[in-house]
Amino acid sequence: MNPTLKYLRAGLYATIMGGALATAPSHAEQISMESAGANNVVGVLPQALSSHWADNGVDIQLSLNQTLTRSLLKLGLGRLDSAFVPPFAYDALKQGTGPYAEMGDQAADLAGNVRSLFSIPTGLYHPITWADAGIREWSDAEGERIFIGPPGGAANEQITSLIEAGGLSEGEYTPVKAPWGAANQAFQDGQYDVYVGAFGLGSQALAELSLSRDIYLLSVGDVEPPKGTGLQLSEIPPNTYPGQVNEEAIHAWQLTMLMMVNKDISEEVAYQLTKTYFEHRDQLANNNKVLAYLSDSNPFAGVDTPLHPGAVRYYQEAGMSIPERLLTK
Repeated sequence: MNPTLKYLRAGLYATIMGGALATAPSHAEQISMESAGANNVVGVLPQALSSHWADNGVDIQLSLNQTLTRSLLKLGLGRLDSAFVPPFAYDALKQGTGPYAEMGDQAADLAGNVRSLFSIPTGLYHPITWADAGIREWSDAEGERIFIGPPGGAANEQITSLIEAGGLSEGEYTPVKAPWGAANQAFQDGQYDVYVGAFGLGSQALAELSLSRDIYLLSVGDVEPPKGTGLQLSEIPPNTYPGQVNEEAIHAWQLTMLMMVNKDISEEVAYQLTKTYFEHRDQLANNNKVLAYLSDSNPFAGVDTPLHPGAVRYYQEAGMSIPERLLTK
């Protein structure tokens, strides 16, 4: 058996993180969900929606700080019900490339067990340096240690592409990999010189980091991200964070994440997960700056995974036009 699959089959699905969830009604259907760090969009959103999902009969067991490429494998194996997944990870699984390169035909088989509900614009990659480190351009970071995401994560390729767009090629710096949950502290401990972290705009965690010591954000320039990565060019204004010393807006790459489920979850659960998100996304966007991009976002942006029938049902009821490519044959 492939070592990755063996690991996943043997592993115990895990600890619920991110705080206690509201008690669901007795008739609620319980499903498992994985996502990334507690302070970014895909961590904040399911925590904020958990009580609303429970009110609509879906009790979420949420596990945060996960490596989402592994979460996608668990979805394909039927060991997990739902997860937020970067588009690149699904494409890589379908093609048997990237972190799934050693899986052969098994990768595509597992990709066939996954369905999508919607996409959301999430955090932006923030290339962070300490303001007193003297790094003002990517060229200043040549030979330095740069954080590129968790081991085996889809972020590795995205961040590597971002660094290259900034002007540094692989081999001109030392890449450092670590779990998202440990990244902030490791940066403060001096384990790397440039921290490319994924944060929602105005993230409280990054605001607190900048209060401990002034930060400077490196710009990726006017370079569009590679196609098929689920990224788009955006900006981070000056004074977004208390200790940010940039005097002008910088260009950054914004992520899109997919809400995905195992194809065998019930139509009703998929319908409620989708409907509840759309019923509350404007309210959440207004109440939390980290979620500000949710309002009026295109739910099909970056999606190339077939939609679950429960999601299709919601979109049809709402009178939304569904791209033909997302309908199962």
